[in-house]
Amino acid sequence: MTGDVIIEPVRRSFAVLEALSHRRASTLVTLTAETGLPRPTVVRLLHTLIALGYAARISRDQGYRLTDRVLGLSGSIRFVDHLVDAAMPHMSRFTAEHDWPLYLATMGRGAIVIRHSTATQSPLAFEGAALNTRRPILNTALGRVWLAFCPDEERQATLRELGGLPKRREEALDALLLRVRRNGYAFTQPLLPTRLQGIAVPVRRRDGRMLASLSMRFPRSAMSEAEVVRRFGKRLQALARLIAADVARQKPG
Repeated sequence: MTGDVIIEPVRRSFAVLEALSHRRASTLVTLTAETGLPRPTVVRLLHTLIALGYAARISRDQGYRLTDRVLGLSGSIRFVDHLVDAAMPHMSRFTAEHDWPLYLATMGRGAIVIRHSTATQSPLAFEGAALNTRRPILNTALGRVWLAFCPDEERQATLRELGGLPKRREEALDALLLRVRRNGYAFTQPLLPTRLQGIAVPVRRRDGRMLASLSMRFPRSAMSEAEVVRRFGKRLQALARLIAADVARQKPG
């Protein structure tokens, strides 16, 4: 069999699995539209995934979700799901109280990856949840705060994955990350002008190692950076500590 041979039933099964992975729950209408498969085909594949234990039906309104059996396919997914489960209630309470959307991210290979967001719960969100999307490291608040608080060897390995930096730019980055560590938060510095801004704080274990980056997104016209720090800096840091404490208490299955 050559490398470019695709077995169509397998491709369709993975299409449904991938669509299910994009959100916590998906309706049949959403899965049909996202996969481009006929509705009867999606139904048959869902029944198969349910029988195998990889999916479950929640309700008529909410549709279907993946089960924790999928976590057995990847150890990293197991950790991410554990992290998201710990973070979700705290992030939802924050957004319910303050309206602003939050984003939780971890480091992937050469990018910062969005793992959970309350954008769909926020009346002030100007973006989607962007789950599993990869964001630049060097100019995003999420990436900068991770680089600032991760171990030196991890930071150097990440920069090597990005192809390295000229000495002058690396020195400038070192100075920036020193300020981030001193302040306890980072702001996004977009490559092009944008109306949205983000502030991020680290979510760390007791030993100081990074678990995630946590950010709040807001329009630049709504608040200055100084006002955001005054109103939400300590709240976000406290929220990060709550998430880290719950991660430590829970044990992945």
